[in-house]
Amino acid sequence: MGRVVELDASLEPTLRERLAGHGNVELLLGDALRLPLHELDPPPTKLVANLPYNVATPLVVESLDGLPTLRQWSVMVQREVADRFFAEPGTRAYGAVSVLVQLTAERTGFHPVSPSVFRPPPNVDSALVAFRRTREWGSEYADVKRIVQAAFAHRRKTLANSLALAGVERSRAEEALRRLRLDPSARAESLEPDDFVRLAEALA
Repeated sequence: MGRVVELDASLEPTLRERLAGHGNVELLLGDALRLPLHELDPPPTKLVANLPYNVATPLVVESLDGLPTLRQWSVMVQREVADRFFAEPGTRAYGAVSVLVQLTAERTGFHPVSPSVFRPPPNVDSALVAFRRTREWGSEYADVKRIVQAAFAHRRKTLANSLALAGVERSRAEEALRRLRLDPSARAESLEPDDFVRLAEALA
């Protein structure tokens, strides 16, 4: 069973016309960030979408553990967002979303898309990026996500300072970092994705 999710209610008549005769497709009208997609039966295994800039990052990040049955993603997003998903440590694009996506999946495809293919042409480049799940998350995801977001919340501050600002006692943060042989004075962008899993475990 496939589902089509659309926020713009004005498109409903056209979509229902196009989907007529396809009994294996269900149309869901609403905000994908608010719909209880985790309650769908059968549960979804693929996410294929042309995502607006303002929802691309939160939707993908929340789907990593919120939709545990997803095995594959294929999303059209602004090029800047696509670059962030699989940015390397130490680069400007590397951030919290990079870490969470890379801890969960591996990229299987990347295709730049020119503004000229859209009508009207947007002022930004886009990209189609595909990735597949490589990690199953349990209850530990919440701790990892919290540490990752805290670490990148203040990019110019050291990792120990960023964690302290998020409510982690500074001495405890420094002790955990040293125990993992990570420099407390380093910044979040210098850590590899798996370092954040180790750090979350040390601070749990």
